[in-house]
Amino acid sequence: MRNKIIWIVVLLLSYIHPVMGEESANERQAKRIFNQAYQQVFGEQGATLRYDVNITGIYKTWGNIWYKGKKSKFVDAKMNSWNDGKTVYTIKKKKKEVEIHDAKNNKSDKYSSKFKFVPENFDYSIANHEEGLMLILKAKKGVKGGIREIHALVKRQTYEPISVRIKISIIWTTIKISNFKSGGITDEMLRFPAEKYKEYKFVDKR
Repeated sequence: MRNKIIWIVVLLLSYIHPVMGEESANERQAKRIFNQAYQQVFGEQGATLRYDVNITGIYKTWGNIWYKGKKSKFVDAKMNSWNDGKTVYTIKKKKKEVEIHDAKNNKSDKYSSKFKFVPENFDYSIANHEEGLMLILKAKKGVKGGIREIHALVKRQTYEPISVRIKISIIWTTIKISNFKSGGITDEMLRFPAEKYKEYKFVDKR
């Protein structure tokens, strides 16, 4: 269960993309700020952050993620993963295994279709919040399944992410973001350290 939740968090973050189009002044402002926040996280400069997840108060977990282009790394108490854009290495600490997957056809990822974010499927708005600016995305009428609503809280001046609440079906997931830093991410930081796992069993699932 824990591993599934970690993959869901990574998918929810990584499937958020910039949006454009014709809209009202409020929606235009919401999209502009949303896009600027997105670029801080997923721009070419890379970024890192800590996430704390709470699924309707029933399940909680946390971890750290690093992004740069198609490359990424995330670290959590039970499972670590590296993606160099071509290959995904997932560490199963309890089993002392390293699973290897193709990044374009990751067989360990069974949930992307459920959590994929399609920008054009949503109406956008922005509102003041005591902690910053709240970006609200609601699925348009006729859109079926997947993400129904997103509440993204960002800092008022810098648009750095503070938290994201995501509704899928009737379930709300809250992701609090801290230790956020945009830029300074090197390729070496995202390199899979094979030498550290010489004692692990390598399971190739490509």
